[in-house]
Amino acid sequence: MSPLSLAPGARILFQGDSITDAGRSGKKDRDTALGGGYVAMCAKTLAAKNFTVINRGIGGNRIYDLESRWTPDCIALQPDLLSILIGINDTWRRFDRDMISSPADFEACYRRLLDRVRAETKAQLVMLEPFLLPMPKDREAWREDLDPRIHVVRRVARDYRALLIPMDGLFAVASTQKDMSHWVTDGVHPTQAGHQLIADAWLSAVLGAP
Repeated sequence: MSPLSLAPGARILFQGDSITDAGRSGKKDRDTALGGGYVAMCAKTLAAKNFTVINRGIGGNRIYDLESRWTPDCIALQPDLLSILIGINDTWRRFDRDMISSPADFEACYRRLLDRVRAETKAQLVMLEPFLLPMPKDREAWREDLDPRIHVVRRVARDYRALLIPMDGLFAVASTQKDMSHWVTDGVHPTQAGHQLIADAWLSAVLGAP
């Protein structure tokens, strides 16, 4: 899909979990803070192009948590572009808290969110795949749960004509070039290099190659 067309002054909303949050939600100025991760990195380029950047990622969120706060943290903000990275906690909670969320339920919830976006805003859509590297080794077992969710994200992106950023594949490729610990701390949470990988992929997809 071609880079998106955004008018000067466009409002860009980033939604997701701790990877998007990156320390934002713990700040006193949480409504305007961008965190210390890929959103802030993207914002340096986006602000120079006169775009407004908003971060509403919250650590620990599953897709159902997004739904519970979708009115104030998405619809009310009336973004021109909505970027979503969600799904790894839907897998993680199965393994650490036995909170089971089927891929079918995950997909149904994702579609409810995007149906509201389509009906109640004029936002263009960007969807990022959740991603995982096998570090530590026990993360390999998570693939059974995560891979179907990645396929859901791809299918939903096609159906809603969202711009899809294939982060799981990009992290897999990156891990063949440098050690996994260069990119992630625990298989899930990016290092600064990992955040830069996301930011570079996002900017290239949304704005086009520099």
